[in-house]
Amino acid sequence: MALMDFIKKQFIDILQWTEDGDGTLAWRFPMEGMEIQNGGTLVVRESQMAVFVNEGQVADVFGPGTYKLTTQTLPVLTYLKNWDKLFQSPFKSDVYFFSTRQQVDQKWGTPQPITIRDKDFGAVRLRAFGNYAYRIADPKLFHTEISGT
Repeated sequence: MALMDFIKKQFIDILQWTEDGDGTLAWRFPMEGMEIQNGGTLVVRESQMAVFVNEGQVADVFGPGTYKLTTQTLPVLTYLKNWDKLFQSPFKSDVYFFSTRQQVDQKWGTPQPITIRDKDFGAVRLRAFGNYAYRIADPKLFHTEISGT
């Protein structure tokens, strides 16, 4: 690995997610082998929220906006100081983005008719179907209860 490749992979300047379509509710920013640069920027778009997870626990929730991140990690120095841990940083953190857009036109229905007995009509076969919409209102709760790791 060349020195410049090593240095490039250490720094994350901008953390952001551009949603590529409907249906994706949560996305984890790929941070494998990288550290958030001190003074890095977190960009959360209007229809998103971001959850910062530190050491496995939700540390903060960010609404739409641009945030300057301050960390105590100096990526290259942290990497080199941890030679005894096979160059693994002791600081483990993740950033998850959540779409807060309405997920519309979700279909539901009974696959087969359901037979119900009625005193006036006897056995009646019913089917039901329709559309519904939903969205994530509390990303912290969604992360801890549904998506997790």
